[in-house]
This record gives sequence, structure tokens and C-alpha cells, in this order.
Amino acid sequence: MTATQQPADARPTDRGPVPASVPARLAATAFVTDEGHPHIVIDQQVARATGAAAVLVPICPAHVYSLAPDGTLAAEYAACLECGTCLAVAPAGSLVWHYPRGGQGVAYREG
Repeated sequence: MTATQQPADARPTDRGPVPASVPARLAATAFVTDEGHPHIVIDQQVARATGAAAVLVPICPAHVYSLAPDGTLAAEYAACLECGTCLAVAPAGSLVWHYPRGGQGVAYREG
């Protein structure tokens, strides 16, 4: 490949080629986990009573939520893209969600 050619999975931008696929672009994203201070906390009692898992598991673009065999709704908060989709659709009282503390959380990197 010469300097003027680009890989088939890239598209030009003013900063150079950017991978076209979402997984490839998200692979460049960095996560700084704030251990001991989750920014997503699930109220299991409310989540079970409202069926929150049926909404949260399929809606999250980062696949943060999963349903355990015992019916517990789990959140892998370290993978969160902080888009707020879950907060917008979660049944009232099922989640406590806030942005991570400064310097923590997701750091988008593209280009």
C-alpha cells in the first residue's frame, strides 16, 4: 500500500483515516475505572418489581447490563459509554446514575 492508499475499512477525514466499523472505533476508547465508586447503582428490588432488565439489557449500546440466572440485574459500569440511555429509559427508582468523578470514566479517542 502506498502513502496515498487507505485500507478498505477506513474513511478519510481531515485527521486521516478512521476505521469505519463501530467496534473498531470503540476499541480506541479508553476507560479509567473509579474502583470503589460505581457511577451506576441498581436497586435490585425496584428492578425486579418493574422488569427493568427487559428494558436495560437490550437498550444499552455498550452491553453494560446483563441478567443473572437468579434474576439479578448486573452492571459492568467500567464499560459504560456514559451516553445516559439507560437513565432515560429505566423504570423510576431502579437506577442511581451519575457521571464518574473527574478524570474517571470513558475517554473517547478517534483519529
